[in-house]
Amino acid sequence: MWSRRSCRYRPDASGLEELRARRREQESALRKARRQQQLVSKRLLREDSLVNGDGQAGVEIASEPLSEQEILQLLRDVQRGTEERKKLLSRLRQGLQHKECQQKFVRLEGSMRVLIGLFTSSLANVQMEAARCLHELSHSSDPSVAEACLPATSYLLTYLSGHSVEFTELCLYTLGNLAVESDAVRKQLLPQGIIPALTSCIQSPHMAVLEGLGYVLSQLLQAREAPTKIIPLVLDSVLPQHMLRLVSSNLELGMGVAVEFAWCLHYIVCSHVNNALLISQGIVSTLVLLLLELASMISKAATEGLELLICPVLRCLSNLLAEDETEVCKVQIQDERLLVALFLFMQYFLQQHPFLVQECLWLLNNLTADEPIFCSAVLTLDLLPALLQLLSCSRMVTLLALTVLCNIAEKGPAYCHQLHQKAVLPSLLSTLALSDAQVVGQSLELLHLLFLQLPEAVDDFLRQAGLQALEQHQDNPQLQERVRALSETYLQPAAASLISCADASAAVLTSS
Repeated sequence: MWSRRSCRYRPDASGLEELRARRREQESALRKARRQQQLVSKRLLREDSLVNGDGQAGVEIASEPLSEQEILQLLRDVQRGTEERKKLLSRLRQGLQHKECQQKFVRLEGSMRVLIGLFTSSLANVQMEAARCLHELSHSSDPSVAEACLPATSYLLTYLSGHSVEFTELCLYTLGNLAVESDAVRKQLLPQGIIPALTSCIQSPHMAVLEGLGYVLSQLLQAREAPTKIIPLVLDSVLPQHMLRLVSSNLELGMGVAVEFAWCLHYIVCSHVNNALLISQGIVSTLVLLLLELASMISKAATEGLELLICPVLRCLSNLLAEDETEVCKVQIQDERLLVALFLFMQYFLQQHPFLVQECLWLLNNLTADEPIFCSAVLTLDLLPALLQLLSCSRMVTLLALTVLCNIAEKGPAYCHQLHQKAVLPSLLSTLALSDAQVVGQSLELLHLLFLQLPEAVDDFLRQAGLQALEQHQDNPQLQERVRALSETYLQPAAASLISCADASAAVLTSS
């Protein structure tokens, strides 16, 4: 509810400042609500084709769960050092794809010791197959299975410096899966030096390794203890500089790496541990230029998977702008091309990926909240018609579009005049016809800003049956006070004036 005195609005400077303060509080709450994090998930690397009993590739084997006795026999046979060890491990790996087999395996005394011994074998093919068995265990949804893998973590970290891309990638995804499930695993990984290991690994030239590294890091950064125990270590390393480099490089080779590190940056920004450091390292300009590049890719019709990268980048910038101290950030962002890119994204993804429209509007809201330059740019670049079209979309998109319009109207009479010239009132009459109280409430706030700073808008609103549009909400408990205040403060006096003018005109005609 707006601040009121004696049940009436006061269109003076102090009243406007009160309104701005209330809206800033509301926007702060909304921004905090947007600091959501992507759910943790596990990933599984499996070959599309397995080897059959005759050693022929390309035939997928349908394995049944192993009994406890079968697991014991496999472990005995594999320790004998026969030439069949790889095949035996392959059979074990297939069995470990079943949850009940995973649980049986870790309960068997000495099973993990045998597997880790094979994982550290000097025979590359045996080592790889043992790594795949560990990877299957890491994918288990049972926390006890992940904790049974604790003795393997130091070896997994050591092998990140290996020469085989496939083996290093497998170790990375295994570590990432274990970090998702178990507090104990994360607690052990930190003193074992996972951050220095990742720092060394991030200099790899191989995209598969870098994407796997991004996955591990994203899982660590989402842990509940990350703001106090993990993110400070990351920020003290050179990882952020490398992430900023990788998030916008080699996009033509695939965006998997950029997507992973964009989410990593998002989690760090959301932690508020030291965003000033990221800003000093150029995160704002890097991400703005990245969005401009992604917008140019849309114009070239190279759009596959773009939304997966655009989303975390938008969230990073939105949350950086939501910081208490955003002046340095805003100075680095002042590029009107960013607004054009946002509207291009909204237009292109509206049908297939509407969630991205909301992300664009959140950034647009944060850009225009207290910054006249972007409000002016929306008007001078003729982006307002596209913004008004969004008022007919989903509830959240409509709310966010209305919030941006309020940001523009709040900047003063000149801005309200341009909104009025661009036919904002007919669009508001459409949103007032909706039944959603929040949408109508935001529409009422925009009307208040327009009426407060542009009195002629009141007369036009009345001529377009605006009073009747408001009256349909006068019995709504959530809206009736604001409806009554608008009516008493602006509409009724204006209506009386119009009637008086009409009577005077009629009297003149009669006397003549």
